[in-house]
Amino acid sequence: MLRLLHALLLGLLGAGIVHIVVLLLVPAYSERDAWSQLAASTGLYQPARLDAGPGVTPIVKSVDPLFDAAACRFDLSDGILHINAKGQTPFWSVSVYNRAGENIYSFNDHTLPDGKVDFIVLTPAQMIELRKEIPDGIENMIYVESSAEQGIVVLRSFVPDDSWKKSVSDFLGSISCKPQ
Repeated sequence: MLRLLHALLLGLLGAGIVHIVVLLLVPAYSERDAWSQLAASTGLYQPARLDAGPGVTPIVKSVDPLFDAAACRFDLSDGILHINAKGQTPFWSVSVYNRAGENIYSFNDHTLPDGKVDFIVLTPAQMIELRKEIPDGIENMIYVESSAEQGIVVLRSFVPDDSWKKSVSDFLGSISCKPQ
């Protein structure tokens, strides 16, 4: 009887470990991650709106209905990524994610003195090369250093009421996401 109880406990413990490992590996093998969903709708360096218009299914469901968002996939092996956007919005925030969806860097409109979206994403090796001779016009930008070569930049903008819808839409539509 003691052996049967011991075997039963070992079997339950083993099954529990296997289930936990499988659950932890699901995101790594899933084809429905943000990278795959964006890849199905746009190419690299092409910004895509994440919020949906009337009758359109969103690429990624927003948790907050007061924010509209756009995303851009990038590959730093093509060069340094330069992101900018023009327009006025009450508040914006940017998050840079690696391909696995882990947040690498986040900032908002209060980070920059002029409150404009204008920053660079680069690898540590590209940062070393850039520091040797900084080109004109990028000395006041934010430099986001990423050890991952592929990732996603997500720009979110606050929409306090319907009067801001067009302004925020124009702002998110003006995103430029290009390698240099």
